[in-house]
Amino acid sequence: MNSHKDAYQEITDKIIAALENGTAPWVKPWSSCGSPRNAITGREYSGINTVLLAMTPYTSPRWLTFKQAIDVGANVRKGEHGTRIVLFKPFKVKDVNASSGDGEAVEKTIPLLRTFTVFNASQIDNLPEKFSEQAKPLIDQFADNTEAERLMAKASVVHGSNRACFIPSIDEIHMPHKLEFKSIPDYYSTALHELTHWTGHKSRLDRNFAGVRFGDADYAMEELTAELGAAFLCAHTSIDGQLQHASYIASWIRILRGDKKAIFKASSAARKSTEYLIGNVVQEDEESEVIAA
Repeated sequence: MNSHKDAYQEITDKIIAALENGTAPWVKPWSSCGSPRNAITGREYSGINTVLLAMTPYTSPRWLTFKQAIDVGANVRKGEHGTRIVLFKPFKVKDVNASSGDGEAVEKTIPLLRTFTVFNASQIDNLPEKFSEQAKPLIDQFADNTEAERLMAKASVVHGSNRACFIPSIDEIHMPHKLEFKSIPDYYSTALHELTHWTGHKSRLDRNFAGVRFGDADYAMEELTAELGAAFLCAHTSIDGQLQHASYIASWIRILRGDKKAIFKASSAARKSTEYLIGNVVQEDEESEVIAA
């Protein structure tokens, strides 16, 4: 069996599994303290390796091999598991289907896939400080938005995660630290998106998350509701928020093409979410009229 194809399949399966559990995990409005790089050489990883390393739960951008750790007097902590990455090396072979004018087989260069296992700096003990220091956050200071903070205070928000999500089973919103975001609006538009999800919990507006999976129409509808809710709340709090979940657009388009009332249903659900958070406000009743029609 071709080990190179096995590596391709393993990486593909890993990404598919991640997509089935949520949005593309490498698309983040926060920095996680910089691009992933080798702790010893300082060289940044690129291509598929950026994706593979971004999918891990670690916040340090610094990575090294087992041997590199040993060489600088450090050691991988017992029980830690590494992350598999790849490297393409040029490899020259004879092309049996082509020949030069003198009948000699022509050489061609093909990319040879090699795999390596690397460990995050946070998985390694006794690593010299110069190899483990964190990159400077993109935001030096964070200016709180008073009204947005008042709304977020209604929920249980836990900072320090490597992703932004609402977890219905424990009724908590998990977020990266504020200073890890690329901008203050990025933080709040992401937080308010998750807060809209929070309003749909069975103990509040009960939008029924049970059995909903990534790729389902119900999943895409809930994400569209959360994105609209974030937009409404950003407007309410005077935050210049941006679309944070562009990876859902294809699913939204399929829903909108299949149901001309879908946008109104999502808008109505988002409005109810907004009213739940800030109180009843005077709004047009176009959505409910269209849904009832």
